Amino acid sequence: MLSIRLICVGKLKERFYAEAAAEYSKRLSAFCRLELIEIAEERLGEHPSAAEIEAALNREAEQIEKKLLKDGTLVCLCVEGEQMESEAIAGLLTRAENSGRPRLSFVIGGSFGLAEKLKNRADLRLSMSKMTFPHHLARVMLLEQIYRGFQIKEGSRYHK
Repeated sequence: MLSIRLICVGKLKERFYAEAAAEYSKRLSAFCRLELIEIAEERLGEHPSAAEIEAALNREAEQIEKKLLKDGTLVCLCVEGEQMESEAIAGLLTRAENSGRPRLSFVIGGSFGLAEKLKNRADLRLSMSKMTFPHHLARVMLLEQIYRGFQIKEGSRYHK
């Protein structure tokens, strides 16, 4: 069975996001072993410098790297990443399951994104859209797309 670890910078505070994430997590339990891990977002002042942001992202990256699934595929969500159709996500899941290393780590950064060193390590940089979304919403959207990917693999009517 595929192991998926979703590592997110920041905690879900809004109840509606938490409820949606919990619903998709429950649905995904039939298809994979899913772990949701939250990493504390580094605190920055009102107008941080580029150097302060980079240092904070690097500290977050150190925490994230400790939580990655060993010998697995790393997918970092970032604005400059590749946009994929839902069928391609299904293909990603299939390849991971059949790869001999059935472990996927997805990483969603905080409000300033992810450190370059982490993105450079990624097997895939994934973008949800050219539009900007709150990273909390991105968590729900990613969980839904992973669920949709499993439904596509099964030939379900969920994906129409």
